[in-house]
Amino acid sequence: MSDRTAPITELSDRARSVFRSLVETYLETGEPVGSRTLSRALPDGGSPATIRNVMQDLELLGLLDSPHVSAGRVPTHKGLRLFVDGFIEGAEIDAMDRAEIERAMGQDDADIAAALDRASGVLSGLTRGASLVLAPQVEAPIRHIEFVSLAEDRALVVLVTADGQVENRLFTPPAGLPPSAMREAANFLNAVLEGRTVSEARGVVTEQIAARRRELDALAAGLVESGVALWSDREGTDRDRLIVRGTSHLIDSSQAEEDLDRIRQLFDDIERKRDLAQLLSLTEEGDGVRVFIGAENKLFSLSGSSLVVSPYMNADRKIIGAIGVIGPTRLNYGRIVPIVDYTAQLVSRLIKDGR
Repeated sequence: MSDRTAPITELSDRARSVFRSLVETYLETGEPVGSRTLSRALPDGGSPATIRNVMQDLELLGLLDSPHVSAGRVPTHKGLRLFVDGFIEGAEIDAMDRAEIERAMGQDDADIAAALDRASGVLSGLTRGASLVLAPQVEAPIRHIEFVSLAEDRALVVLVTADGQVENRLFTPPAGLPPSAMREAANFLNAVLEGRTVSEARGVVTEQIAARRRELDALAAGLVESGVALWSDREGTDRDRLIVRGTSHLIDSSQAEEDLDRIRQLFDDIERKRDLAQLLSLTEEGDGVRVFIGAENKLFSLSGSSLVVSPYMNADRKIIGAIGVIGPTRLNYGRIVPIVDYTAQLVSRLIKDGR
């Protein structure tokens, strides 16, 4: 999943055993783990003194930290990364989790938006975290475009697609634009764009403007370019594509004031939907689930949270969206990674089947 740290195989067998048991205990309890606890938990035992020596070595490697002088150890972000890369790869989904996801996603309907909403709901419910679903862009063919003048410096563009969806966007028209130029631009667009998708619009318009520049005056051409840019701009189209469920779980999971401050920052990030396109670009580096811990995750780095995210694809194996879970770094990675992976696989299957 990552090559940011040395592989787990560079640790001795004893160090790997101690490290794994400590991280698993910490993820379960949220408390620093001491040598006596590990001595009782490890299959091969070992004295607390021996285990303390191993823990000190792991701390020198930057994998563990000691919150207090006399307390046990907790994994650092680097340690969590090593744990995820070394022990979570290939983890199997629990049979009950699989059944719950299949029950939620198994409804027979053709509404992909409803399916994504169900996916978001089941992820939030199973993981007790906040689920994120980045929906695919709508690619329905254009049926009609119209420009409506509202004031000298404000106009409305109305886009009607073949599936009956209507989208209204405000924009600033070129200064001094007469009503005739606005009508002419709308007629031009309707003539050349009907039946084409929004993603095809910019290329078609650019070609047509170059070929038929004399048929439009300069102001109308500017209107055409400004209007189409409203839909082809990536940031604008991502604005309403995020489904967020279960943010209350994040508050329930931590009561410490400093942790709550981080959670509030996370909420602010989600509400602003800042850098949402990153959810998609982060997954494009490879198939399968990716895990971003703390500062590794630019999207929610200020909150110190972890993101488990996986892409889903269409029938052409093109990545068209992403699905994931965000929460504190103390996630149950061994359970959540296969849950996210399996849910993304089901979403891909629904899309490939034309649902």
